Amino acid sequence: MTNVYATPEKASMKKQLFGIAVEALEKAGWKVERVPGSGKSSVRRITKGAESKIVSIRTTQDQWIAFPRIEDDSAWRTLDEVDAVVPVSVDDRDAPKFAKVHLIDGNEMRDRFNRAYAARRKAGHVIPVGRGVWVSLYIPESADPVSLIGAGAGLKFPPIATVPLSPELVAATQVMDSEDDDESRPVASASPEEAPLTIAEAKRRLAVTFGVDPANIKITVEG
Repeated sequence: MTNVYATPEKASMKKQLFGIAVEALEKAGWKVERVPGSGKSSVRRITKGAESKIVSIRTTQDQWIAFPRIEDDSAWRTLDEVDAVVPVSVDDRDAPKFAKVHLIDGNEMRDRFNRAYAARRKAGHVIPVGRGVWVSLYIPESADPVSLIGAGAGLKFPPIATVPLSPELVAATQVMDSEDDDESRPVASASPEEAPLTIAEAKRRLAVTFGVDPANIKITVEG
């Protein structure tokens, strides 16, 4: 996945996306408040009349979202504690112009992540406790590759808001993208045309194949 803290620009984009999500909820009639004592920066209480929900706002700059397992691997951290998930994603990971905000029922997201986790474990993938399990928002769900099981929540639940991004921040983020290879997206591109293969992309694909951390992949290129 994209490392949103790799550059100041990406950290600023994350902050902008989070703010867009809060504003979109407010425009939809929800009152958005921090949850005292939760200790989790993504968690908010939203209320509209007599209706109240605890939600987790998840920002993504590559259209995948993640939740980690708890230490004993018996449940999901944060995901199991909320009534809904609010993913806010860029419209295009390579040339973003808009943010899309979704409001998705917590049971729906838990079902998708449970299926994704079970399928990857069954396929022999190594998923370190505490490391996020990533699920795509916009690629249709598929059993092949196994990393697409649970995908497509953003397709099933259309955005409640589509908001223009700051052009200056988008431009700065795109310039820095080539330096951001700390984490990799665990799926091949959905585009039929492949760009030239980078070392980071090769590591990412091999990591998906063997179910390991991309940092553990070593590549030697001989001329």
